[in-house]
Amino acid sequence: MRFAEISVSAIRHNIETLRRRTGADVIVVVKADAYGHGAQIVARAVIAAGASMVAVASLDEAAALREGGFTAPILCWLHPEGLDARAAISLGVTLGVSRTDQLLRLADAASALGLTAGVHLKLDTGLSRNGAAPDTWPALFQAAAAAERRGAIRVSGLFSHLANAGDAADRAQAARFDAGVRMLRTSGIRAPIRHLAASAAALTSPHLAYDAVRVGIAALGLDPEQGSAASRFGLRPAMSLSAEIVALHRSDRLRAVVPIGFADGMPRALSGSGLTVSVAGERAPLVGAIDMDECVLDVTHLAGRVHVGDRAVLFGDPARGEPAVEEWSGRLGTINYEIVARLGARVRRRAVDWGYPPRETPTHLSPSGREGEF
Repeated sequence: MRFAEISVSAIRHNIETLRRRTGADVIVVVKADAYGHGAQIVARAVIAAGASMVAVASLDEAAALREGGFTAPILCWLHPEGLDARAAISLGVTLGVSRTDQLLRLADAASALGLTAGVHLKLDTGLSRNGAAPDTWPALFQAAAAAERRGAIRVSGLFSHLANAGDAADRAQAARFDAGVRMLRTSGIRAPIRHLAASAAALTSPHLAYDAVRVGIAALGLDPEQGSAASRFGLRPAMSLSAEIVALHRSDRLRAVVPIGFADGMPRALSGSGLTVSVAGERAPLVGAIDMDECVLDVTHLAGRVHVGDRAVLFGDPARGEPAVEEWSGRLGTINYEIVARLGARVRRRAVDWGYPPRETPTHLSPSGREGEF
């Protein structure tokens, strides 16, 4: 009844667009179930489209990808103090490391397993969240070089994260990152993959691309800055959220019951917000309060053209005539990330290929799209 259809062709188009724009490899972040789009679907789609690897925040996310049969490279960078180093290495993922003690534990675990751990070193260049502080870089690099010499680790990348505080701040962070690159090379390590730019910089500052860009929301066709940058650069939203109409009721008005509510990620705060959704190719307003399982639309103007079983499209690709997800986030005073990432487990994610450019706006379960597990 509830569907999040993920367009493989839109993802392919977005990856190709990002590669052309930046001239760099593309690493796609699929954390938080690929921002609610379905990590298994998106991970396979982006690798097929030419991305070099995917990235996740937690080891649990990496393990879930591996358990689902995903075999391509994975970068995982956010680790608890009690990280099971042996389990992490055994998954065959590349581990982001930002502390010397963490690196030494990984190196010891790899030596005990008779394996070499793949590592990307993460530097804090100004975001002040996760990453090695500049005063710790010499010790971290020296420890990494020693562990590399004994075959315990291989440093295959160096990365950081921009604060997106403006062009001058981004360039200052890039200068600090460059200093880290030089220091790492002086220690005897030449990391082949340098990545600094995430989605925002990949779109607006391609000069910061280095060897790879590390994108999440842009690969899914949404604007990280909540403006029009994604569409301006030709990206297309990959997700179309819809639900079947399960009942029609007439009193003074014709009302359609749609089985999606706040348990599915449609915030109750949208009640009375003026939100409209697409039904039979036209807009229909949300009326009344959103409850846990359903919401109600006024479809009086569609009498005779709307039926039980038709699809109400809540958001998707405006180029297909669908509402934009920003119509939700704008009314709620939040960002598009939060809307898509909070979709509930009852919403069925499925890969489809409607083709690109868009051919039609499906309002029924149309057989014209090729759908299935990708």
